[in-house]
Amino acid sequence: MSRAGAYLSALQAELGGTLSFERFMREALYNPAFGYYSSRIQTVGRRGDFSTWATLDNSLAQGIAQWLKKSRARHVIEIGAGSGDLARDVLKSLGWWTRRRISYHIVEVSEPLETKQRAALQGSKIRWHRDMKNALAATGGEAFIFSNEVPDAFPCRIFEKSGAVWKELHLRLEEKKFHEVLVPADLPDSTVFDHPFSDGCRVEVHTSYRDWLMKWASDWKLGSMLTIDYGDTMPHLYHRRPRGTIRGYAHHQLLTGQDLTIAPGRCDLTADVNFSDLERWGTQAGWHTLSHTSLKDFLSTMLPTESENPRLSEAGQAFRALLQACPTAQRPLTGK
Repeated sequence: MSRAGAYLSALQAELGGTLSFERFMREALYNPAFGYYSSRIQTVGRRGDFSTWATLDNSLAQGIAQWLKKSRARHVIEIGAGSGDLARDVLKSLGWWTRRRISYHIVEVSEPLETKQRAALQGSKIRWHRDMKNALAATGGEAFIFSNEVPDAFPCRIFEKSGAVWKELHLRLEEKKFHEVLVPADLPDSTVFDHPFSDGCRVEVHTSYRDWLMKWASDWKLGSMLTIDYGDTMPHLYHRRPRGTIRGYAHHQLLTGQDLTIAPGRCDLTADVNFSDLERWGTQAGWHTLSHTSLKDFLSTMLPTESENPRLSEAGQAFRALLQACPTAQRPLTGK
């Protein structure tokens, strides 16, 4: 049995005979010994297992830079900087004068990716942090925050409609294979349960992302936050997706079903983001929504000359751009 398999088998016994899918995903992505982000990933883009918008087109960096300039940002925090390409291009797009007065921070939990970022950003005045609380402490609680394809990388819980109730997906390791088990469970706070679904439908809830937000929400005193990711609002998120959105990527190959559990830590795991949840959780944290559009519309607003960019037509509608702010802000946050 592999090192990952041995660890998960022991963990399964410790937890009573099964692992929730969320726990399996957390270990597969972030276990220090074999997790995909902790030990395996080296980069993103053509040479990695998957590409992000930032590795495909420079318009995202230009749009973010324009947002930061309009907002007159002094402290910037990028969450999960990937290969470092987006940070490099944002700083370049800001221009020399704006770049001089901005304090740029990166929050990165992956040591392999931080190493990649430091190499790509040599010569830039950037501070790295392991968590948001430390980053916000370094900025005095005032910051303009952005992330590109971060919420989808958080472990998610999976629920299946079983008759009139919802049950949670667990996994049981037997004879070196994981088998699905549905177990009764308390439902987390999510907009997915506000909508009717047919028997057998599956949904994902990024409860771990909500928990993460609440850990640092009170430390954020001033600014706005731009969250960019693929996904949609309810109920559109699951239109023609009765079995949910969970999937994996390895060498740019799509993995689904049992392939997701064959080799824990050897591939990226992801699920589409429920932006209705992100808005609800932000309200619970005391924030308000400034705007919520497709990425295409956000970039077209920031960069009118890019409105005919064919890449925006192809993928810009699949990505969302959510802009939220602290209600204690004392100055305009949108540049208007």
